[in-house]
Amino acid sequence: MTSVNTQHGADSSGRGRTSVPQHDPSRPWSNVEGGANAKPDRVSVAIYAQDPVLHAGATHLLRQRPEVELLRDTEADGARISLVVADKLDDPTVQLLRRLQRNSATRTGLVVGRCEIGALQTMIECGAAAVLRRTEASQDRLVNLICALARGEGVLPGDLLGQLLDHVGSLQRMMLDPRGLTLSPLTARESDMLRLVADGYDTAEIAAKTSYSERTVKNVLHEVATRLGLRNRAHAVGYAMRHGLI
Repeated sequence: MTSVNTQHGADSSGRGRTSVPQHDPSRPWSNVEGGANAKPDRVSVAIYAQDPVLHAGATHLLRQRPEVELLRDTEADGARISLVVADKLDDPTVQLLRRLQRNSATRTGLVVGRCEIGALQTMIECGAAAVLRRTEASQDRLVNLICALARGEGVLPGDLLGQLLDHVGSLQRMMLDPRGLTLSPLTARESDMLRLVADGYDTAEIAAKTSYSERTVKNVLHEVATRLGLRNRAHAVGYAMRHGLI
């Protein structure tokens, strides 16, 4: 591979110039924007790519966004977000994802050319909390993915998410339901009560329909909100609906 040099202008200390001979895909390509003087609310990002063209494209899209601070090689281990850009989920990409998974300081997003349901389990097992197809990787979508990761959220293409939910549902029905187990963070009683809240019933009506006391209904709904870190009943219903729990 021929050497690749990227120059963004340099001051007397050499800041702003990156020379990368023979790029090592196990190390991030780093832009020189941001650094120690970056605003504290920016999300620090390290970009990893085997192909310098892929790296250059991601860097170009993110360099000017005020939400993002692109880190140097020497700072990459402390990045809040590691963004891996790859053509496909091949062995080097899997190895890189597994290495990043061991760094508890970072959350990993994957921008990939080909993304099939068969590879989704591997991506998740390797710690990729967000996945985006390269054909859909506009500037805004990349920034939204990074910000979602920074908030602790996951992102998946809609079709893959649907297939994943179908797979989880089948697993629940075939393997767990017969044994009285569940993948849901909600018990059957909690789900039933949240459905009734979503249908507009108040505490007394829910108690009558479920044959529990009003005190029990209040305690159950309060326990759901507390356990999941939610603010109120409406927040709990919204959370359950967004995650396909009711």
